[in-house]
Amino acid sequence: MNSAEPSPAAPLAERYRALLELGNAFLGSSSSYELYQAIYAECAKMVELEGFLLSLYDDQRDVATVVFSMDDGRESEPGLTYRGSDSEALRTGTPTAIADQTDVSAVLFPGDVQSGAVRSTLSLPLLCENRVIGVLTVYTSRADAYETSDLELLGGMADLAAITLENMRRVEESQRRSREAERLEEIGRVLSSSLDFEEVLERVSHAAMDLLEVDGAGVWTYEDGCATVRTSVGEAPVPVGTTVTVPDAVAEMLLTQAKPLWIEDVAADADLPDIVRSYFQTGSAILTPIVVGDRVVGALSARCNQVRRFTEYDVRMLGRLAGQASVALNNAELHASIQALSLTDALTGLPNRRHLQLHLEREIGAAQRGRKLALVLLDLDSFKHYNDTLGHVVGDQILKAFGEVLLQENRAMNLVARYGGDEFVAVLSEGDERGAQGYLARLHAGIKAHRFLASHGVTVSSGIAEFDSDQTVGFEELIQAADRRMYENKAAKRR
Repeated sequence: MNSAEPSPAAPLAERYRALLELGNAFLGSSSSYELYQAIYAECAKMVELEGFLLSLYDDQRDVATVVFSMDDGRESEPGLTYRGSDSEALRTGTPTAIADQTDVSAVLFPGDVQSGAVRSTLSLPLLCENRVIGVLTVYTSRADAYETSDLELLGGMADLAAITLENMRRVEESQRRSREAERLEEIGRVLSSSLDFEEVLERVSHAAMDLLEVDGAGVWTYEDGCATVRTSVGEAPVPVGTTVTVPDAVAEMLLTQAKPLWIEDVAADADLPDIVRSYFQTGSAILTPIVVGDRVVGALSARCNQVRRFTEYDVRMLGRLAGQASVALNNAELHASIQALSLTDALTGLPNRRHLQLHLEREIGAAQRGRKLALVLLDLDSFKHYNDTLGHVVGDQILKAFGEVLLQENRAMNLVARYGGDEFVAVLSEGDERGAQGYLARLHAGIKAHRFLASHGVTVSSGIAEFDSDQTVGFEELIQAADRRMYENKAAKRR
């Protein structure tokens, strides 16, 4: 290290006055950015400089992050990181100076700052409670620009700046924890008052954006090797409903190991699907698994438009939010299961009367707007005879077997349901009398081909009703019309 040549020290009173003014300037800063600006402005008053760097240091990870920099009057984008131990001031905790750039290894100039035009530098560690929390560097293109008095003066300023930065960090940490508590309480209120898990997932995503200070966030759910966007907020969101195949590398980390996944550069990561990378020109992302019970059902993601190193705090916070998303998804699954049970016939597994009514009311609404609709009411002939002679166990087996045939002959757009007892209903969307007759022909053939039903000689009676806008008012009227036709058909059989 080439030490700056000593020069007559500035008068002691003048130094105290400068530091007092400096303290007042620092105390007047209401945010980290304002404090960085104040530190730069006071440095520019005290010493000659053409460039300025302020880096904060994470000694656990040996990562220094440039939070503010000026070069020839131009402010650069913050966020550049470098290995802290590459800086002598960070590594040793002592000031370093270069009088003429003969030992460039003593001071690190990240990015475009390092150039042959830099001749003189001063680099001061920011020390707080015997711990290096950062480094302050000034530089100029003139050789031998700095004297010992400059080093001493900036050293005093660096000490004051370190204390102020640490206090600001603690205040911001307190504010951040307060925001965390408010956000988590807000999500908890939604969880306890709403079964709309999509709303909860959106709140979780917005909370991730706020607390991690990122540009976007979202929730993905996984099923059968694919990931689907359930909610996406922020700048340039990936459209909800986008589905991609989960790459092996992502599946291994998130699904198998259930660990967070860092993506340093989303646009350049070849492991990500093209459709995901197409939404980002550059930037970083982090995903943390959402676990329900003992299985990973999805992931909560956060992304930045610029390349960023996410911290352990980011991981912990995202994990806590993922826990809230997990509760929402678990509640949704439970609600869906309960709803399915309430709309499903326990014996046959077919939709029950309530499910039939809800479905048929929607279909009648469509029919009132011009779409065709037909309904087939089905009744197992002489079913009481089977119960009385063979017992209720065999009777139940007949009902279940008939339900299987109904499902086998059913088409995706239609619905078959158990109406009650030994009566069943088929709702034929876009159906008419002719289509219903074709359906019945297939159904009768299916009954005859079913070994168990055929062995007991099971037959079925039916009645068809078409929607008529002049006569059909609702669910009950359509059922009654089919019921009348069915009894007419039964009477005709007995003749």
